[in-house]
Amino acid sequence: MVEAPLDDAWMRDIGPTFVVDGDGSPAAVDWVFNGWGGQEWAAWEHDSRIGAVVAERAGVRRIGSEMVNEGGGLHVDGLGTVLLTETVQLDPGRNPGMTKADVEAELARTIGTRTCIWLPRGLTRDYDEFGTRGHVDIVATFADPGLVLLHWQADPAHPDHEVSVELERVLGAARDAQGRALEVVRVPAPRTLDDGDGWVDWSYINHYVCNGGVVACAFEDPQDEASLAVLAAAYPGRRVVGVDARPLFERGGGIHCITQQQPRL
Repeated sequence: MVEAPLDDAWMRDIGPTFVVDGDGSPAAVDWVFNGWGGQEWAAWEHDSRIGAVVAERAGVRRIGSEMVNEGGGLHVDGLGTVLLTETVQLDPGRNPGMTKADVEAELARTIGTRTCIWLPRGLTRDYDEFGTRGHVDIVATFADPGLVLLHWQADPAHPDHEVSVELERVLGAARDAQGRALEVVRVPAPRTLDDGDGWVDWSYINHYVCNGGVVACAFEDPQDEASLAVLAAAYPGRRVVGVDARPLFERGGGIHCITQQQPRL
């Protein structure tokens, strides 16, 4: 156990993104963190330094970046393709003046991606006061190269239904770094639409892949069992375990948001 001062708990966003060079050497990309775009309620005096702390403690080379970014704002396939949302990396509160080409060049330099698939936005509630302004990690992820899991809100009463339809269209037209079309698998959203504070952004996409398993968000919702079965089919050979994530979502994130994986040295 390592203790370090933090302002918040979301290690996915404040911590470094680990990468592995072609020769197998690990490194940690230390993004600039500014409280999800300099939001008024956020503090980041300690969070902005934790990337360097983790890299040093892990004993790996630190790759510095001047781009504001968070780990929850990207997902990769490990073969050169990255999923992004336009409202995160191009957020004026994060990277004013940066273009898509600028972002893509910096990602190529730091994490080695060659193809960026830009999604237009994230889930509706993520644009509320305490949201991230569209993190991809509750919307879509790679379960395998060429295989994308997509949050699917089937109920037209929820505003994320239109979001799901739009993102499915964008992903259906995309190609990965190998030039292949993507297989898009719908992961049905929880049937609960409102938690008393507004439209929920509860998502099974926000899961953590670890050695031999998947730690998945559950919500004591009638949809839990079926959607976790979709995850199990997407990750053959891994045990999928559901954990009640409602206390995390009440605070603005999920299981993926509060974790960060490190490759074996």
